[in-house]
Amino acid sequence: MDYLPITVRLENKNCLLVGAGQVAYRKLRHLLEAGAVVTIVSPEFSEQLVQLAEQNNLLMLKEKFNGSHLKDIDLVISATNIPRVNQQVSELCAEANIWVNVVDNLKLSSFIMPAIVDRSPLLIAISTGGTSPVLARMIREKLEWLLPKNLSNLLVKLQTIRPLLKNTLNTLIERKGFSEWYLDRAFAEQIPERESPEQSLTKYLSNGPTKGKVYLVGAGPGDPELLTVKALKLLQKADIVLHDSLVSDEILKVIRKDVKLFDVGKRAATKSAKQSDINHKMVFYARQGLQVIRLKGGDPFIFGRGGEELEYLKKQHISFEVVPGITAAIGCASYAGIPLTHRDHAQSLMFITAHCKNSEDTMDWKNLARKNQTLVVYMGLIQNQLFVDKMIEHGLDSTTPFAIIENGTTINQRVVTGVLKDLPLLVDRHQLISPGLIIIGEVTKIATKLNWYQHSNLINGLAVDNQNHHVDLMMSGS
Repeated sequence: MDYLPITVRLENKNCLLVGAGQVAYRKLRHLLEAGAVVTIVSPEFSEQLVQLAEQNNLLMLKEKFNGSHLKDIDLVISATNIPRVNQQVSELCAEANIWVNVVDNLKLSSFIMPAIVDRSPLLIAISTGGTSPVLARMIREKLEWLLPKNLSNLLVKLQTIRPLLKNTLNTLIERKGFSEWYLDRAFAEQIPERESPEQSLTKYLSNGPTKGKVYLVGAGPGDPELLTVKALKLLQKADIVLHDSLVSDEILKVIRKDVKLFDVGKRAATKSAKQSDINHKMVFYARQGLQVIRLKGGDPFIFGRGGEELEYLKKQHISFEVVPGITAAIGCASYAGIPLTHRDHAQSLMFITAHCKNSEDTMDWKNLARKNQTLVVYMGLIQNQLFVDKMIEHGLDSTTPFAIIENGTTINQRVVTGVLKDLPLLVDRHQLISPGLIIIGEVTKIATKLNWYQHSNLINGLAVDNQNHHVDLMMSGS
């Protein structure tokens, strides 16, 4: 850690601002918001800064900076565009042991000013150590959008609620349950202005003890930015997360750090979690009054056993909620530039899984082999030869185009295209492994034109040599 993030009380502290242009104006606003007593020194003053200074009765010295200006000063900001002046300010401040910030010059600064999200008394400071102020500003803008505007009033109320909770609720789980219930209402603007902390606590207690709940959450196809806002919020407040193996590491990293995490993935040909164990864990932790997330790749109701798990929870009288996710078919196809429906190429769209019990005997092969439709095959890589043989046997042209998307929406995405008869050979040649999605139909031909994702490697057909293959790198990314 190159910099220690601290907050400084500047109220009634003497601060010197060197410079009086646009940058100095922005710094002056921050100093005034913090309650500082500011003196400004500069040979010239911008009209905007003069107006702000006069409104706040500030001392403006229209002269060049010198060492005498540092007398009785607690903190200095140098915001000039003259390197010689900035160097002088920095050296004199160092001699006088005064904290100084020279704008956009780390070497001359003893402290840096982060981007700030102000919901006083809540302050969030974002710093890149001076490496990229633009990045810090972009992160601040995202946080500004996410955080409610009423946080200031909310924090004032929480100050009075905290001692009340300690005297009323005995356990940490009870206090945590109330806090989450109260904050959820506050964020949804459901707390009346006149409702006192005592009234809020009475409402909470009237609902009985904290009840556990299971949230069936879709994690999407891999890219964490494809999480829904609701899913992200739940992952930040969960107590327990039971996740599948298809949930990406990047998504697991956004989960709150103190959450108890269980990998309950089912993997072909390897040791997997039993469904009965997953069901038991969901019920066990929910009955302890905890918030449990059952996190599934893609959407939980698309080949994810979500319905089966909810039926079990229903029988056990466990409260639950479903948060849909972007299913792999939608996400992976979009990142590969493949429109699953296109009026020139497909009149129907079908999702199937090739990993069901007795799928060879139970599938409607004739219907699957129809022309002018897009067929999306989940979990089809392992039995790809059997699948291709059956499709051709039941009438689908062996030259029907296809695409296989491996690790879709992630930085490791690969898209292999070809014709149906060559699919098994291409899977073997390029050593394609799960998670992989097979898309069959004329729409896959468009991938070469519309593939936009910069991390996607596009590999076309049998003409590609496995040892020295041609890869099209897309020019624009997410």
